[in-house]
Amino acid sequence: MREARIDDTTEGRLPAGEGWFILNLGEMPWETVPGFGVWRDLDWARVSGDVPVVGIHIHVLQPGESNGYYHAEAAQEGFVVLSGECLALVEGQERSMRQWDFLHSPPGTAHITIGAGDGPCVILMFGGPDPSRKVEWIADETAARHGASVEQTTGDSGEAYGDLPDEVLTPPPAPFGRRAG
Repeated sequence: MREARIDDTTEGRLPAGEGWFILNLGEMPWETVPGFGVWRDLDWARVSGDVPVVGIHIHVLQPGESNGYYHAEAAQEGFVVLSGECLALVEGQERSMRQWDFLHSPPGTAHITIGAGDGPCVILMFGGPDPSRKVEWIADETAARHGASVEQTTGDSGEAYGDLPDEVLTPPPAPFGRRAG
């Protein structure tokens, strides 16, 4: 396997084409939507077309930000808190998570994470990336208290997230900051 070419963009450095590469997270552009934190997808390996082999993301949540809306899906997911604190809402229960805590979410488990504490929470998120998997965004009173609930339960992502602005690229968040040289 050859080494991938690395392209410099105004937002950061990204691999171009197939191959292996090493890049610092502080050199890469991240994505954001106001209120939903900042994230960097790490799922470059593809089976065919745009379907990743595995979905891997680093998500940084400030206190009060969620990584989406409360939902359940037909895929297993996992969450490891790398630093900071967050609140996991799971099946209507609130659970605090801190560094090195792991949340295992089997298929069909209603869940969402919300930044907590005094600073950013960095979470490694991974799961089945199949875009055809069934997802249901659930109207939930506990999630609504944290701003992480849809108004009405739906299986339509456009209905759940349709009013949000598009994702935009952004420089790396703290604690990653762009690395010199």
